[in-house]
Amino acid sequence: MLNLDFHPTGRHFLQIPGPSPVPDRILRAMSLPTIDHRGPEFGALGLKVLAGVREIFKTRHPVIIYPASGTGAWEAALANTLSPGDHVVMYETGHFATLWSKMATRLGISSEFLAWKGSDEHLPNAPSWRRGVQADLIEERLRKDPEHRIKAVCVVHNETSTGVTSNIAAVRKAIDAARHPALLMVDTISGLASADFRHDEWGVDVTVSGSQKGLMLPPGISFNAISPRALEAMKSAKLPRAFWAWDEIVEMNESGYWPYTPNTNLLYGLSEALDMILGEGLDNVFARHERWASGVRAAVNAWGLPIQCADASVYSPVLTGVITPPGVDADALRRLIYERFDLSLGTGLGKLKGRMFRMGHLGDSNDLTLVAMVAGVEMGLKLAGVKLAGSGVQATMDHFASHAATVALQRAA
Repeated sequence: MLNLDFHPTGRHFLQIPGPSPVPDRILRAMSLPTIDHRGPEFGALGLKVLAGVREIFKTRHPVIIYPASGTGAWEAALANTLSPGDHVVMYETGHFATLWSKMATRLGISSEFLAWKGSDEHLPNAPSWRRGVQADLIEERLRKDPEHRIKAVCVVHNETSTGVTSNIAAVRKAIDAARHPALLMVDTISGLASADFRHDEWGVDVTVSGSQKGLMLPPGISFNAISPRALEAMKSAKLPRAFWAWDEIVEMNESGYWPYTPNTNLLYGLSEALDMILGEGLDNVFARHERWASGVRAAVNAWGLPIQCADASVYSPVLTGVITPPGVDADALRRLIYERFDLSLGTGLGKLKGRMFRMGHLGDSNDLTLVAMVAGVEMGLKLAGVKLAGSGVQATMDHFASHAATVALQRAA
């Protein structure tokens, strides 16, 4: 019999930037009996989760829930709003922005990439992958489009491949300053429920997200939060869509149901996740992630290694990318750490493969799990022969000790 449990003792440290560890509360919720997805119990569950996710996205408008990965929600965002031959502007912040652009091309959309231009001593072949979105470049490009051929601007909020969190409000201001009608589409698959995101306030037309990051669920649910402008664009969009079509879903969601069989037990998990996150309070959740991120970055700085994100103003609260020294294969280092310490780290993707690794600090974590992660990485670096400037473990412990958590543990009366 094939053994699928490779972690016979202790806790496996899943410290990739998603899927993130799933809390026991959510796993227990998902074990509830599967119910009739046309029955009254399910209707109540559907209405609850649909209302809750609107709070997470900070929107008054519909949020579509798909039984799919984030990639499916990418396609849904494009297919519901655009027509064959439409032109869109994408901004290259990393691997996932690149994949979304490739998808647009495969769907018959003309996709144009904007990117930060400059040189970088650590990654000379990927300079744009160390910076956030430059809104002024978007404004400049839109001003050169008086015929309004550009139908959408697509950006990634939290670029999971690089650890960069871009300023979405600035992108909306740039579009408005150019007086351009392009839709604003944003991928916050790894940012939702970990980094501050405001769909309505920031004027986003379609927000794409997924379940396996800040929501602390297994993969299998994805989302489109949609504005009235996006719903209006749907009426004239000509790209083929059936499963992804918003109209039938929005109509049936009004009573808590879907036009197809949804993933019932994952929705039980989503309901529990919403209770946990909204019960803690979104501002507290965001502050917790910022604090964790600062503690982990303190370790990287103590080691004397460069952080993948080169602009401190857009450091991600979700993950930290670490560039390995010349001659040190990041994937070999990750393999060593996994085999010796049962600790999984994120790989470098695309142009960054073998040149960096990613440390996730999101979701169901706490100070001690992150200190343990830093310890495992530090031991692995030493075993790989990397000369470190100082102790990252001590730096992280000092940071957490001197920066108290925003919300203290609840004590029994």
